[in-house]
Amino acid sequence: MSQPEYDLELDARGLFCPEPVMMLHGRVAEVPEGAVLRVVATDPSTTRDVPRFCQFLGHELLAEQHSETEYVYFIRRGA
Repeated sequence: MSQPEYDLELDARGLFCPEPVMMLHGRVAEVPEGAVLRVVATDPSTTRDVPRFCQFLGHELLAEQHSETEYVYFIRRGA
């Protein structure tokens, strides 16, 4: 699977709930509207938390890529 192009990245590897989403909240504010943020995490709870974050705050979850050890998300910033 090819990955979408992205403008900025957040490396949340090694962090556990709620830290990845707290960091995501701060980092997405740095992303221009319509730009794409790539998030890399190792906490399995992000598979629940990141989609909810996007839904509640109006961002578009473009793609998810999961392996046994990493979870990668591509998020287009909403308005």
